[in-house]
Amino acid sequence: MKKLTIVKVGGKVIDEASALNAFLKSFSTLEGEKILIHGGGKIASDFGKKLGIEAKMIDGRRITDAETIDLVTMVYGGLVSKRIVSKLQALKVNAIGLTGADANVIPATKRPIGAIDYGFVGDVKPENINTEILKNLIDSGLIPVLAPLTHDGEGHMLNTNADTIAASVAAALAQQFEVKLIYCFEQPGVLSDFENKTVISEIKRAEVAGLKERGVINEGMLPKMDCALLALAHGTKSVRIGSFENLPALANDQSGTLISN
Repeated sequence: MKKLTIVKVGGKVIDEASALNAFLKSFSTLEGEKILIHGGGKIASDFGKKLGIEAKMIDGRRITDAETIDLVTMVYGGLVSKRIVSKLQALKVNAIGLTGADANVIPATKRPIGAIDYGFVGDVKPENINTEILKNLIDSGLIPVLAPLTHDGEGHMLNTNADTIAASVAAALAQQFEVKLIYCFEQPGVLSDFENKTVISEIKRAEVAGLKERGVINEGMLPKMDCALLALAHGTKSVRIGSFENLPALANDQSGTLISN
């Protein structure tokens, strides 16, 4: 079975040209088959202000109304995606930028209206990922670069969490490849001591609930950890979380936090 490395990157890496350039240079050196999944950074909010579109937040979560889905489609699927793809081409990486609507790669379901109407937000399931298309692209020598956008099959784009897309793609492709999933962000890993940046080298599935209760896993790390467990439950070989500055070391299991069964 061929090995496949799936890397998700987001946050300030997307916003800062020098950080993005350094990260993509590291990504270009990874050997073997690979997929890159990117978040949107703060660029959409910055563009929104210029266009008079104010970000709408409830309990810290973005509401994606009709104006906002048009905005993020333009920024995530256009500017950010093509910026990344063009930089990878300059590094001799034959990348192809896709949203979930392209070739029906990631169909999703619009999140049902509950206590909060999140608007045009998509929920993804691993079984709905179009693995045949992704495998064909990989087998033809292309590197898929996936934006955090999906579609509902009825003509609507959907804003979708990039961590969730990464976990779902990893879970879906675990039947065809030996998949390593890497989450890159600003911190060196899951930290037991935030002030001293003390990294937990490995977290087993059975330890997650206790770490959540003690507040070690909190805030933005909570959904990332849930995504890691989802990927592992569907056969992903390994999940590692660490700094975007240490991608080669993460890929070689020499950095960050390993999440394991």
